[in-house]
Amino acid sequence: MSEVGVLTVRPLRIAFLGSPDFAVPTLRALIDAGHDVVCVYAQPPRPAGRGKHDRPTPVHSAAESVGIEVRTPRTLRDPDAQAAFAALDLDVAVVVAYGLILPPAILTAPRLGCVNVHASLLPRWRGAAPIQRAILAGDRETGVTIMQMDEGLDTGAMLLHCPVPIEPDTTASHLHDTLSALGAESIVPALAGLESGTLTPVPQPEMGVTYAKKLERDEGRLDFGRPAADLERQIRAFDPWPGAFFDLGGERFKVLSAQVLTIGALANAPGTVLDHELTIACGVDALRPTRIQRAGKAPMATEALLRGFPVAPGVIVG
Repeated sequence: MSEVGVLTVRPLRIAFLGSPDFAVPTLRALIDAGHDVVCVYAQPPRPAGRGKHDRPTPVHSAAESVGIEVRTPRTLRDPDAQAAFAALDLDVAVVVAYGLILPPAILTAPRLGCVNVHASLLPRWRGAAPIQRAILAGDRETGVTIMQMDEGLDTGAMLLHCPVPIEPDTTASHLHDTLSALGAESIVPALAGLESGTLTPVPQPEMGVTYAKKLERDEGRLDFGRPAADLERQIRAFDPWPGAFFDLGGERFKVLSAQVLTIGALANAPGTVLDHELTIACGVDALRPTRIQRAGKAPMATEALLRGFPVAPGVIVG
């Protein structure tokens, strides 16, 4: 395994499998590098927006905009779908947040197999939500791993590790964009190294495996019985979805950013408003929201919210 280097390689015949906006820069990087992206696989269009009309995924739209064939099978376990994939006669398939399990017949069809861009430093944070789980856990570093896929869940041998720091103010939205760009930057040299034999796949270590389970909407609820530092990370980890929130007076308030006030254990019950700045007692220390959003309203600074919606000290939130 190696850092990203500068290598050149003949154009490869590639299928790209991806769906969300995270994957689009990698698709564009492959095209810009001169590779022959002969087909794109994406999740089927799904109802979205007020009219609930079928909307293609961002990868689907990006591929169509440059004239690449797009296929949207609901499964790749069907023998006909597998035969159609094998008929592409690929050098390699590149997979980025595709959303479907790849059976053995798909994994082994390309000459160089299937290569995945994963948004963590494997083996930490295998699974569906590595960006959010890394912030939530207080990790100081994450990154992108380029790996050769096997039948396991993000268990394949690694070609490249590309680390980035997680700063104290890093949000999931910011980290998503950073890692998306890093994946696009890394995939071309990774394929060059794989094709030329200058990159040797390294098996993942058995120690240090963690799993990033899928996000659930109600995970955003703030539990003020926990330490304030945990809640501040929760706010950053769940930006933009599912968002961190509490309920007050029958309304839901989404917290967009907050400060931790280091004051140790408090005599006040968790969730108690301590002052006129909406500082809230936690299990350890206190949390002061700095940007907040009422349901159906625009985001605003907390001080602006409190001018029209005062919350008295002693009120219990959550």
